[in-house]
Amino acid sequence: MLHQPLLCTSRSFHASLFSAAANTPKPTSLAGNLSTRHIWLKFTNQATGSTSNNSCRGIVSEDEAVKGMENKPSWEISPGQTFPLGVSQVDNGVNFAIFSQHATAVTLCLVFPERGPIGTLDGGIIELALDPHLNKTGDVWHICIEDLPRSNVLYGYRIDGPQDWGKGHRFDRSIVLVDPYAKLIEGRRHFGDISMKLSKFLGTYDFDSLPFDWGENYKLPNIAEKDLVIYEMNVRAFTNDESSGLDNNIRGSYLGVIEKIPHLLELGINAVELLPIFEFDELELQRRPNPRDHMINTWGYSTINFFAPMSRYASAGGGPANASQEFKQMVKALHSAGIEVILDVVYNHTNEADDPHPYTTSFRGIDNKVYYMLDDKGQLMNFSGCGNTLNCNHPVVMELILDSLRHWVTEYHVDGFRFDLASVLCRGTDGSPLNAPPLIRAIAKDAVLSRCKIIAEPWDCGGLYLVGSFPNWDRWAEWNGIYRDDIRKFIKGDSGMKGSFATRVSGSSDLYRVNKRRPYHSINFVIAHDGFSLRDLVSYNFKHNEANGEGGNDGCNDNFSWNCGLEGETDDASIRALRSRQMKNFHLALMISQGTPMMLMGDEYGHTRHGNNNSYGHDSAINFFLWDQLDARKGDHFRFFSNVIKYRHAHKLFSHENFLSENEITWHEDNWDNYDSKFLAFTLHDRNGEDIYLAFNAHDYFLEVSLPTPPTKRRWFRVVDTNLKSPDDFVLDGVPKVGKTYSIAPYSSILLEAKF
Repeated sequence: MLHQPLLCTSRSFHASLFSAAANTPKPTSLAGNLSTRHIWLKFTNQATGSTSNNSCRGIVSEDEAVKGMENKPSWEISPGQTFPLGVSQVDNGVNFAIFSQHATAVTLCLVFPERGPIGTLDGGIIELALDPHLNKTGDVWHICIEDLPRSNVLYGYRIDGPQDWGKGHRFDRSIVLVDPYAKLIEGRRHFGDISMKLSKFLGTYDFDSLPFDWGENYKLPNIAEKDLVIYEMNVRAFTNDESSGLDNNIRGSYLGVIEKIPHLLELGINAVELLPIFEFDELELQRRPNPRDHMINTWGYSTINFFAPMSRYASAGGGPANASQEFKQMVKALHSAGIEVILDVVYNHTNEADDPHPYTTSFRGIDNKVYYMLDDKGQLMNFSGCGNTLNCNHPVVMELILDSLRHWVTEYHVDGFRFDLASVLCRGTDGSPLNAPPLIRAIAKDAVLSRCKIIAEPWDCGGLYLVGSFPNWDRWAEWNGIYRDDIRKFIKGDSGMKGSFATRVSGSSDLYRVNKRRPYHSINFVIAHDGFSLRDLVSYNFKHNEANGEGGNDGCNDNFSWNCGLEGETDDASIRALRSRQMKNFHLALMISQGTPMMLMGDEYGHTRHGNNNSYGHDSAINFFLWDQLDARKGDHFRFFSNVIKYRHAHKLFSHENFLSENEITWHEDNWDNYDSKFLAFTLHDRNGEDIYLAFNAHDYFLEVSLPTPPTKRRWFRVVDTNLKSPDDFVLDGVPKVGKTYSIAPYSSILLEAKF
């Protein structure tokens, strides 16, 4: 069949678009190969007798049309406009615009699905080849279609261009590509549905739904950075386990999170940091035989599109439009509870992998040379560890990222972003580090983003480690990896760590006392999604990643963990008690530190991944929040964790705006150079006399410690002693009659409060 480009000299034309020939095989669904029927259009100039009314009409012979087809769409088509990129509703129809600097041919593909009960997509592809003389302005290709449905239309692009790999091009017109600016993405409807593991992804839009109702009394929490307590969590894993007690239709969904807000409030956190919720393909590892083809990507660090919420987090397989609405419902509900929403965003790479095993869905096929960092031989550079690196400081890519961030703030009302492997964003187009990266500055200075928390993971897989030196414009906070390592080392009893421990709990002034930076620019954490859970940190000396299929070669080897005497699970009461103390010690140290604390979902009940420190590919109890285990530990472990968080909120001594002065802290230490000392004590001073004394003993023996004199007319009350069992390990009102000395148990810590 002939497939001629859409060529026309007039500003608009009328095209009657019919389905493919009747003898064409029945169209397949998006779950299989996207080799659905094409509308092969012939566009010819029509002799009208008037040169002023020159028009083009799509002609398909009657015997080529599907017999019995009732609705034959008839549209007016015009060249369209360059802005905004993506799909937009304009006065005269629906406008499509896409950037590609190096493309030589662009074809818009439209699909009109008929949705069956199991979520399969049926419908032929209508292809409209864009005329570069009419439908291209600069490097933007565009077209406007009148009378196109305002929703339930899927679209993508076939793009052709130079085939020279040595110059960085990866064009392949056989692939229908996702629009980088698509606001909604359609693919499989149910998370991890193996029967549809080869699903294709297309953009879609919804101009029919009414604007979301945020409510008359709705307001943003606007929590000061110094007052945040962040809870890192995964939307699906939070409620997908049967023990959540939720209806199967909302388990693992945005709506599921809403149902569990009471737990978040009981715990005491006031911000959630959501692992990636941009559209990703959780079954990408199963597209070809490989050692990891048994895995399901449940973390989501493999973005397909930067604007669309993960559609399979919608309830009951509701699809992309419902996912968008339900994400907003979740944000609204969290905000109503006083909880901010921070998104973990992945702008350092995409899902499209590497050259040996590419998974081309969008950027690679649209303009690889623009969207990715390439070496001088046109090969992909890999600073992300995932096969490709987004070319973040290219002007076009930078604007894409900024547009994406603004979209999540204006459309979804999110409160901030944590940037995965943010050091990639500090590299130039050739991969070299930049002292003043344009993208980092633009994010810091952007008016729309000015109310947002912006947090960097200040390293990448190319060795650009920027903890304490991330370009910041006094706005950027950082995941403080040095805090994590130093706290771990001291609490587990490493020698020579006392001074470093003191520096970390007092705000890491060695890293952040620069210009106008503040203690809260240090995001303090002991545990995050990657690495050991808190329970595993005190239960394993070595990672146990055999289930990941890489022979144990994946995951970090430097965990600074200690198993407390035996590797893995044990019934030994003394080891279990020691592990419990250590978990409480870590949590107390985190929550009394100056800076912004972050904890990991599940640590409040002692979740274990059985020593797996890289569990991204397990859609199972390894990652799921286990609500029955929470219930079993509500009275002890959870109680302690919750009370310590709430104690932090109630005492502003732990969240100073500025770095501590000599009048605000006293170190009870006169031998800082003692390499073998594993004990540290200090007092935080309150102007009203409500001082707080803290001591951490990482020795393996008891220490009899002389206590400082409390402020005038006050006495020391014991609030925390991690060596004691619940409920004595935390007593909010404090236990009086603390003497002049205190016997601190091995591997334990205490908190005393000066009270009348």
